[in-house]
Amino acid sequence: MADITRRDFGKLLAAAPFTLGPLAAGVGGSVEPSAVHPAFPRRLRSNAREVTLLYTNDFHSAFEPIPAYWLDGSPHLGGAAPMAALVSLERDAAGAAFLLDSGDMFTGTLSRLTNGEALLEMMMLMGYDAMGVGNHEFDYGWPVFEEGIHRVPFPVLCCNIRYRASGVRFTRPYTILERNGARLGVIGVMGIHAGTRTIMPAKVEGLEFTDPAEETRACIRRLKDEVDVIVVLAHQGLPGPMQTDAENDPSVQRTMDEDMTFCGDVPGIHVYIGAHSHKGLVDPLVHPDTGTLLTQTFGYGTRVGRIRLSVDDRRVVGHDIQLLHVWSDDLEPDPAVAARVAQYRARVADEIGPPLGRASARFTRKYHHESSLGSFCADVLRERAGSEIAFTNAGGLRADLPEGPLDHGHVLDAFPFLNDSVTLAMPGGAVRQVLEQGFSLEAGMVQVSGITAWYDMTRPVGSRLVRAEVGGVPLDPERRYRVTTNTFMEQGGDGYDAFRGHPVVQRDAVLSQIVADTLRATEVITPPGPGRLVRL
Repeated sequence: MADITRRDFGKLLAAAPFTLGPLAAGVGGSVEPSAVHPAFPRRLRSNAREVTLLYTNDFHSAFEPIPAYWLDGSPHLGGAAPMAALVSLERDAAGAAFLLDSGDMFTGTLSRLTNGEALLEMMMLMGYDAMGVGNHEFDYGWPVFEEGIHRVPFPVLCCNIRYRASGVRFTRPYTILERNGARLGVIGVMGIHAGTRTIMPAKVEGLEFTDPAEETRACIRRLKDEVDVIVVLAHQGLPGPMQTDAENDPSVQRTMDEDMTFCGDVPGIHVYIGAHSHKGLVDPLVHPDTGTLLTQTFGYGTRVGRIRLSVDDRRVVGHDIQLLHVWSDDLEPDPAVAARVAQYRARVADEIGPPLGRASARFTRKYHHESSLGSFCADVLRERAGSEIAFTNAGGLRADLPEGPLDHGHVLDAFPFLNDSVTLAMPGGAVRQVLEQGFSLEAGMVQVSGITAWYDMTRPVGSRLVRAEVGGVPLDPERRYRVTTNTFMEQGGDGYDAFRGHPVVQRDAVLSQIVADTLRATEVITPPGPGRLVRL
């Protein structure tokens, strides 16, 4: 009965008339809860043309529904085929709508085993009109993504990624979409932080990320006299929290400071659809100076955003924005998308194979804390290399490992990246810097093996480590330790610059292969207990 009540309430919310509520907590600047720019009255106007935008972000290869175990009855959310069904219903209701995405379609088993092809096929079947570029589109290297761009009929957009040698843009910067007399100018952009700190440098060698604000302003100058509405598909800010129940955990929610600053620096944007931080905005933000509407979903296909705009003479005179739940149990899956997903699963079945082993309990992720999955991953790296210490990044843990049998698909869902294991000779002083970066929480808490660290979050960033021990002995700043990590962190990914420049002792296989080998050898794995990262 509790679940029925929750669902009925959710559907009533989805159908209710929109009023702009308080702005989300944690956003920087002097935005007041009641801030509404004159260009954006709160209600739709009946005498103006209505334009409907449907949008997604940070889908991350979430082809199957997930149990929302933080809600009564653990209803299912998301999944490609249910999401496609909801989009079809919304299109039918609107008569005409534009479907947009702000990037990070890639990651996950089907993405990894098809080099992103399965995701792009799904987008074609769903009839996406445009896609912005996310950092994870480069997981398999830019040449692979470049090939994918040419496979799809819709434009893939980013105005500030260029080939370093020639200065030519890597993708189209913008497109003009027209439907039922409404003309949209759609621009893609990636933030410098997302481009330079969350992509392994080797994957984008030969590309450069130019000033996002300057490049977007140039696109707006080209478009403003030709279109009714300017929409920006942006991928910037801090990375989203890698935690299954993140939307129910306020402690890991990201701010949209970078997005707000950008919208203040770049006037002329009517709608800004964000991504990367997974900052689901049930109520949109409105920039107090430029009037830009900012919105974003929680990612993973659990919501479809819907924007209804009233447009009169190239002016947006009203709006209604909602995040629509993808209640998978209540939606009839789209048959074409369901069939294509099944086709891809059959295609990679031999690579997924039979169970490798089993888990005695669920291995979970906690983005701002030590987690059983993070500790397990670090243990696997350290034991395989025979090193003294191992680190892995919280952002590299992409799915929990469920209790019960585990096959190669589960492993690839949890550890999808093509990051090899690498062992370095590092002084204790550099090890301290790695821990400090983890305690900054910029990209989640670093996960460890072979070391115990005590930290104090009331101290300033950069001085939160109180003490650290290796094998019960205090960490020696001068002594060199054998430290194993992944090649993403070795190259400074997620801000872990302390790994750079140290001698490489050995290199090994990609992380997912090492985990698979461990499962075969161990047969039954048990989640490690806590006590490695101790908060004071």
